[in-house]
Amino acid sequence: MTSRSHIAMFSVAAHGHVNPSLEVIRELVARGHRVTYAIPPLFEEKVAETGAEPRLWNSTLPGPDDDPSAWGSELLDHVELFLADAMQALPQLVEAYDGDEPDLVLHDITAYPARVLAHRWGVPAISLSPNLVAWEGYEEEVAEPMWAEPRSTERGQAYYARFQRWLEENGVRLHPDAFVGRPDRSLVLIPRALQPHADRVDERVYTFVGACQGDRGAQGEWQRPAAAEQVVLVSLGSAFTKRPDFYRECVKAFGDLPGWHLVLQVGSHVDPAELGAVPDNVEVRSWVPQLAILKQADLFVTHAGAGGSQEGLATATPMIAVPQAVDQFGNADMLCGLGVARRIDTEDATAEALREAALALVDDPEVARRLKEVQADMAQEGGTRRAADLIEAELAARRA
Repeated sequence: MTSRSHIAMFSVAAHGHVNPSLEVIRELVARGHRVTYAIPPLFEEKVAETGAEPRLWNSTLPGPDDDPSAWGSELLDHVELFLADAMQALPQLVEAYDGDEPDLVLHDITAYPARVLAHRWGVPAISLSPNLVAWEGYEEEVAEPMWAEPRSTERGQAYYARFQRWLEENGVRLHPDAFVGRPDRSLVLIPRALQPHADRVDERVYTFVGACQGDRGAQGEWQRPAAAEQVVLVSLGSAFTKRPDFYRECVKAFGDLPGWHLVLQVGSHVDPAELGAVPDNVEVRSWVPQLAILKQADLFVTHAGAGGSQEGLATATPMIAVPQAVDQFGNADMLCGLGVARRIDTEDATAEALREAALALVDDPEVARRLKEVQADMAQEGGTRRAADLIEAELAARRA
């Protein structure tokens, strides 16, 4: 084992960005490293459970319990929020680590201050990416078309000028796009199967270690009803869950299917009473131990976030992808391309469409075969242990 080191992890208060890193952090602590984890107070307890020491800072980003509309509806709305948060967080983090600088920085892709601090401290920085990464040609094929209109506006130009000025003030000589999207080193916490154009990803920078899930026993257990012939879990994740109309369609789709049992996670923004009377074979919950259910489920209706997508693949569960935002649309298409899912956009997600897709997926032996194939490939990627091995290798290289 590499000798004991101080490793500092940085993230934002969002389940989809914190959860993928937790098992890696737990493993590093178990190997004897001192790990600090810079996180807003909302996730203090979850971080502490890994054995890491939370370093708290206050965020201005909308939280998981805030209405999703707080994020805005346009690309500039999102990125301006992240930049403003980073700028106000940096002084807090400088103070939090004063006199206790780490040997290595780990950071989520949205934790902009982490890369600035690593530069200031002269230590390696490794991105832990919870979703897809840039491939050779990404900028020309995706980023430039996506940013063409926002860049042409006064607001977009002001955003870039503000970002560039902040970087230069902190001695970072990178364009904002490269700073955000092109890390020096990255461990990708999704299976390679979910990465678009995986054959064009620079493997000198990016290493796919796949899902780092752990046993999740602390999240609780779930027991499949004895009479259930088919179990379907419906979950739109933790952020974009304010969809009472969609949930009502799910109840219509599965509530009267003989032998089917529906577990419906509606999040914190929907009152179960909004769904009206539900049949006995329907469980309505604000939150569920998702992985525990998927290990016993026959179908997963998901928003196709990176975390949910890989949990569906890891448990070999057929999926109906109903993407809601950002990378979920691309993930949905990747799942369909793997032959393990069908995509139904929210506006088309009627009870009839959901039921038709569900019956086709659970009865298709080719879908089952492809899921087992992908599951086996994922098991070879190494997961938590490989991620920790690679982090220790970076520490060893620094000492050499």
